Amino acid sequence: MRIRPVDPADAAEIAAIYAHHVLHGTASYETVPPDAAEIGQRMARVLSHSWPWLVAEDEAGALLGYAYATQFRDRAAYRYVCEDSIYIRDDARGQGVGKALLGALIAACEEAGFRQMVAVIGGAEPASAALHARLGFAEAGRLSGIGRKQGRWLDTLYMQRSLGPGSTAAPEVEPV
Repeated sequence: MRIRPVDPADAAEIAAIYAHHVLHGTASYETVPPDAAEIGQRMARVLSHSWPWLVAEDEAGALLGYAYATQFRDRAAYRYVCEDSIYIRDDARGQGVGKALLGALIAACEEAGFRQMVAVIGGAEPASAALHARLGFAEAGRLSGIGRKQGRWLDTLYMQRSLGPGSTAAPEVEPV
C-alpha cells in the first residue's frame, strides 16, 4: 500500500468508494452519491486552501481509500481546527488502510498548521470510533437522534485530538 496526495484523476474512484458508503452505510448523511464531477469540485475546494487530501492505493494503483481535512467551521476563530473525513473501499476494510491513512492525515494536518482535529462520526459508527480512538482521539460529545437514514434515527459522535502543541501555546498568527 502506498499513501500519496490526491490527483484530480482520482475523482471517479473516490466517487465509487464514497457511493458505497452513502448507499449502504450511515457514516455519511448524504443519501444520493455525488458523481465524479462533484467529487472533483470538492477536491478542488480542499486543495485550493492547501488542506490535505490523501489516497491509499494498492500495488496496481487501485485506490483503497481516501482521507482529507477541512477547516472545522468557516469562521476565523476556527482557523486552527480541522475536521477529518475518511472512507475505505468496502473490500479493503479491516486491513489497516484506515489506520495508515488517518495517521498520515494527522501528520499532514500538523504540517498545515492545524492544532486540533475533530471527527464528526455519522451514525456513531463503531468501526470509525474505534479507529479514531486508536489514533488518540477522545469522545467530545454526542448528538442523539440527529440524523435519519435507512429508516432509523442516528446519533452523531464527536471525537477530538490535539495536533502538535494543541492549545498549550498560542499560534504564531492570531485569527482575524
